[in-house]
Amino acid sequence: MTGFDPEWLELRESADAEARAADLLAPLQEALPARGPLIIWDLGCGTGSLGRWLAPRLPNPQHWILYDDDPALLAKARVPASFETRAGDLAALRAADLAGASLVTASALLDVLTPARVDGLAAAITAARLPALLTLSVTGRVRLSPPDPLDADLAAAFDAHQRRGGLLGPDAVAAASEAFGRRGADVRTRPSPWRLGPDRPALTAAWLHGWVAAAVEQRPDLGPAADGYLRRRAGDLHIADLHVEVAHADLLALPGESM
Repeated sequence: MTGFDPEWLELRESADAEARAADLLAPLQEALPARGPLIIWDLGCGTGSLGRWLAPRLPNPQHWILYDDDPALLAKARVPASFETRAGDLAALRAADLAGASLVTASALLDVLTPARVDGLAAAITAARLPALLTLSVTGRVRLSPPDPLDADLAAAFDAHQRRGGLLGPDAVAAASEAFGRRGADVRTRPSPWRLGPDRPALTAAWLHGWVAAAVEQRPDLGPAADGYLRRRAGDLHIADLHVEVAHADLLALPGESM
């Protein structure tokens, strides 16, 4: 899971914040302790962008445990609350590690995990009887306006690239919902789409180049057409005519009565 670029994480933070499903906050807060400080584990925390969004929206005093396997990201991690950083592997996380916690969170994590890791994560969280807010997982739908004949081939190739090596990619939300639900959790999902375009030109351009590069890596036969596609899309963006919706979903898993 290492290798995420801090500059990319910074570039996308405002789009992430705008996309997050705020209507999941009310049921989440109902599941949290009414008094006392909250102990929040943020898994795959990156530089802490989810905590920077969520911490001001929770009423209690908080202590965040920012957990990631990338020491370079942990060195930059900050949230507007008491926090500590811990380096560790999600595959080794167990319910006993979460003793004393109030909440588990993650952002843009599920889709870069394998089915076994998502199942293990659900097992640890449900065994600890904790709520989990797992946000911004890609779901495999990208809509670009104006349309281009190459859009569909690039989208399909990108989705295949997301599934490489057995990763869940756009199947992550369905797999996580099943894994938590099978263990008795009350699972709720909400759409949390990125909306890109002329108001975020740097992010839109960076996303577009990364999207196309991943698609071409998966399907090299698309390479000869990709340069022309990027030129057309750069022209659309330059005249403020390119709009993109990248579908994501947020998942809230609450301890159920049978857990």
